[in-house]
Amino acid sequence: MTKVTSVKEAVKESLIGTQEPIQVSSQTKARFNSYAVKDQETGELFMGPEQFIDAVAPPNEDYHKIKREQYALLFRVADRQGRGKVNLSDWAYFQNLLMKPDAEYEIAFRLFDVDRLGAVKYENFRRLYELNKGPDSIPFDWDCEWAKLYIGSKQKRHSLDYPQFSQMLRGLQGERIRQAFQLFDKDGDGYIEPEDFQRIIMETSKHKLSDHLLENLHTLCNISTGSKVSYANVRAFQNMIKEMDLVELIVRKACAKSKDGKITRAEFLNQAAKITRFSLFTPMEADILFHFAGLDEPSGRLGLGDFAKVLDPSWRGRSDGDEGVARTVSVAKTQAQQFLSGVFESTYNFALGSLAGAFGAFMVYPIDLVKTRMQNQRGASPGQRLYKNSVDCFRKVVRNEGVRGLYSGVLPQLVGVAPEKAIKLTVNDLVRGYFSDKQGNIWWGHEILAGGMAGGCQVVFTNPLEIVKIRLQVQGEVAKTVEGAPKRSAMWIVRNLGLVGLYKGASACLLRDVPFSAIYFPTYNHLKRDVFGESSTKKLGILQLLTAGAIAGMPAAYLTTPCDVIKTRLQVEARKGDTTYTGLRHAAKTIWKEEGFRAFFKGGPARILRSSPQFGFTLAAYEVLQSILPYPGGKGASEQKTHTGVSEVVSTLREKKDDSPFARTRNALKIVLDLDEDFGRVRLPDEKGWQNVPTWMGGRGGAAGTIRP
Repeated sequence: MTKVTSVKEAVKESLIGTQEPIQVSSQTKARFNSYAVKDQETGELFMGPEQFIDAVAPPNEDYHKIKREQYALLFRVADRQGRGKVNLSDWAYFQNLLMKPDAEYEIAFRLFDVDRLGAVKYENFRRLYELNKGPDSIPFDWDCEWAKLYIGSKQKRHSLDYPQFSQMLRGLQGERIRQAFQLFDKDGDGYIEPEDFQRIIMETSKHKLSDHLLENLHTLCNISTGSKVSYANVRAFQNMIKEMDLVELIVRKACAKSKDGKITRAEFLNQAAKITRFSLFTPMEADILFHFAGLDEPSGRLGLGDFAKVLDPSWRGRSDGDEGVARTVSVAKTQAQQFLSGVFESTYNFALGSLAGAFGAFMVYPIDLVKTRMQNQRGASPGQRLYKNSVDCFRKVVRNEGVRGLYSGVLPQLVGVAPEKAIKLTVNDLVRGYFSDKQGNIWWGHEILAGGMAGGCQVVFTNPLEIVKIRLQVQGEVAKTVEGAPKRSAMWIVRNLGLVGLYKGASACLLRDVPFSAIYFPTYNHLKRDVFGESSTKKLGILQLLTAGAIAGMPAAYLTTPCDVIKTRLQVEARKGDTTYTGLRHAAKTIWKEEGFRAFFKGGPARILRSSPQFGFTLAAYEVLQSILPYPGGKGASEQKTHTGVSEVVSTLREKKDDSPFARTRNALKIVLDLDEDFGRVRLPDEKGWQNVPTWMGGRGGAAGTIRP
């Protein structure tokens, strides 16, 4: 029996031949199985048009200007036998096709190779074009001289092989635009109305352009003195959008070299001349690029965010129609996840910032203690002063109280660092963001206001901690000068002062912190931008950030020292024989009268030595913590961005990496849509065209769909 079966198989193979099974990867098979349905008669898994569209164009994706229904065009490429079904073998074939280096053009070629013989016949191509073009589209003459050069004259038509067909598609859009221009140039003077130009581009290039560009096409005439659009303008516009990848490369390189991340038209042309040999851009092409990119920024100096509105085809100003509804639904599904992710990441950054801030405060705390002791020292003559200078103060603290004495009251300081930094940085960013324009620019007066408000808000929380810290810092000094003075804890001081007492000296604290932040934040931002050249394309290194922070802290710390001296005197518990100050004005007058003007700058050098390195230690600790404890699911430590506590301009022109092979189906459709924007659109019952997947030609159809007569 086995021998008889083997003979039958051998005869069958010799008569009808054999076919080696196609090797299918597990990933390909899994995707097919997840979308395929079972044939009720044969039990075979297959994809119909609807299942195929779901597989190559999931509903929750963004397909820009291409309608999802138009992906049905690709079904015919995968349905090699014209059965209206795609089995696993067909699916594997389609996947392998997508992996080819020239997949986009080959898909388009196979779409029009109706007979599947490796050539596109003119009759088939012309008929499919007529069936799929829009009912009101601009007519195209296939008997023109341009078309004859590819397909021959009426008497000598010939089929196009793959290389010839691909080259024809490459130049088709330009010929469509030329013919459309001639159609609208009724008087033959070489000019058309802006509305006509807008219609031409909408019908020939809509699927490749951003909303910003499409909405402002009628403004092209503004680049010249007239009110019409010339043919030179049209060709320059086409050349610019045709070379968008090269334009983006030039823009990125030019902006990266600019100090502020922005470039002028001249800088663009200079960079283009450096990196290209033959693809030079004309002055008019540069004018058009800068015109559309600079509609919201008439200064002529543009950054990546401005160019993104032109170069990024997925850039959207607003959504409209069904496409807008679908996009809104898709965004709504992920809003909750994005919100939770943002909360977790903010908590993570706050925790790291708290640890880093505590570390910075701890490292400079001895300097802060010396500063407080020096400011609290009364008496104008040397004989009345306990310390000669800051160095003498440091030595006597170590000699009399030990090294631990340098850290008296450190705990309240560490507890207060996290909320102090969080409140200050958050308020500054919020106010700066409110007053900044779309490009992130802000008037210097608003910068000072943002810093001042940040300093004012932190006082509400930090004043109680400041007064506790200061009293603990001078406690060791009191113990040495007053016999039997008890050592108090932080909690005893809090209970003794009460709620009102904890805000003693708050007016002086406001007088110190408001101008400090008003000086520090604007100075820090301008140092980074104007001195070190920070921009959206240039991130500063750790040494540059440390230097900017240190320099900014110097004037802010020293110029506010008088306010800090008054605050310290008001918050320190007066010793026996010392003057008790009744308020801000009384303290200022008494200090001036008893100790002179120089007393207002006691501890000034110590404040400078404390503020500058504290910022450095905090930032360095933050960087180290980020590398040791990276945010789960976030970027690696090497890719983490330095957080400096101020709003940063984030470029909207970003590189998009799509590793999915189905991203190439979109590019293939873009090539097909160069024929007509309506190619593959589902027709209404009263319209001519095809619905779902067409029967195309030669009696191939049935379940696949029908061509409407």
